[in-house]
Amino acid sequence: MKDFSHGIQYTPDNVADVGLGTLKVEELADKGISYVRVQWVDFTNVVRVRVVPLSYFLKVLESKRPGFGVAKATFGLVHLNMAPGTPSAGEYLLVPDLSTIRLCPYAPGHASVLGWFEEKSPPRGSNSVETSVCPRTLLKRVLEGAKESEAKFLVGMEHEFVLLKNADPVEPINYGDWAASNALPGGTLEAAVLQEIADSVQASGIELQLYHGEAAPGQFEIVTGPLPPLEAADAIVHTREIISHTAAKHGLRATFAPRPFMTSCGSAAHIHISVHSPKDAQKEPEVLSPYEKSFLAGVLAHLPAIPALTLPTPASYKRMFDGAWSGGTYVAWGAENRECPVRVVNTGSLTSRRFEVRCSDATANPHLAFAAIVAAGVSGLQTMQELEIKGVESPQTPGTMSEAERKALGITQRLPLDIQQARQKLQADDLFVNLFGTEFMEKYLAVNKLLGDILTQDADEAQALTRLVKFY
Repeated sequence: MKDFSHGIQYTPDNVADVGLGTLKVEELADKGISYVRVQWVDFTNVVRVRVVPLSYFLKVLESKRPGFGVAKATFGLVHLNMAPGTPSAGEYLLVPDLSTIRLCPYAPGHASVLGWFEEKSPPRGSNSVETSVCPRTLLKRVLEGAKESEAKFLVGMEHEFVLLKNADPVEPINYGDWAASNALPGGTLEAAVLQEIADSVQASGIELQLYHGEAAPGQFEIVTGPLPPLEAADAIVHTREIISHTAAKHGLRATFAPRPFMTSCGSAAHIHISVHSPKDAQKEPEVLSPYEKSFLAGVLAHLPAIPALTLPTPASYKRMFDGAWSGGTYVAWGAENRECPVRVVNTGSLTSRRFEVRCSDATANPHLAFAAIVAAGVSGLQTMQELEIKGVESPQTPGTMSEAERKALGITQRLPLDIQQARQKLQADDLFVNLFGTEFMEKYLAVNKLLGDILTQDADEAQALTRLVKFY
């Protein structure tokens, strides 16, 4: 078969050769950095921060065990409400991960760093300070487990958001159209803000691939390049911080809410992931390789449980409908088919073929989302699981097919249709129960329920939307 490959070929090796764009500690003073923003991301995907003078940060690094004390309640706190089981006493140690230092162009003189949560001392009967509630540690553990399958992964992200002139009542900055130039008219505030965001992303050492206007009022999209999963999740946190803070600098609010306007499309966080292994070198156009098939089979097998982590709010399910280009509601995949929750992108291209997971939005903690997706895929690779679900060929979509047609392709399950179903699916999935552990599952689900209750407490729809966009 003739090879019509196209697109840039990213591999774990050439991405590593380019570098991650992060800074070294010894470069900070020369870069004019006076403050370090020590950051972490909680279960509700809120970025929390301590701003530390560089002089004190350097002293901490010279100490016997560098770190910052953070109340254990940080993983149970939602809008000053405490989830059941949240301890009122005790602290974790947030250990800076110096490989994550990036410039913060939205705050001149500032750099940011993420970290690992650890116990201050090992619990009784243990020699380990690792804690199961740290999202970055959880993703790292999943990736270490993937080494047995000799597979590596690259992940890229589409960042969709809406620029608002006002949050109460909610008012978009403009009314453009998908990829239309009238979404970014020259000389306007929105055009200046988007360019400043684009410049800042690149100044932070993150690859920017493009930006454009999206289909909803005031909606835009930033696309960033692929990185290994942990580094990709870290870069997503930084990119969203740039978007939010740059908008605020200009008197606007950037919201990542899943669907602010029910008369138009919503905002997703589509995850693009490619599978790489020396054992899977002989790939063919239009045919998934053995590793790709088994990875996809694993993801599909656990896809009903994944939305509890990738679509974690009640509002997330206002976006997920059949016929809305959101990925639909059936456990299915298809080549270039946007009505499937997993789309194979560039099926015929050996240089740029990848999977796009469409059932994800920016209310999700990216480290937890990636941990779930990679763990599911790796479970398929560990047994070289057969791909029993057949791809849905365009122009067909699972939502428009008859039950008999879906069954013929092996499409027999639906995704959860609300957050309550999603929690139940997660609790019933043995892979995730065993992987995440009892402590994480109990705490995450308690926080997730409290978050849902807080976001749905308003009877008035306009006030509910204002609450949502102020949170996300």
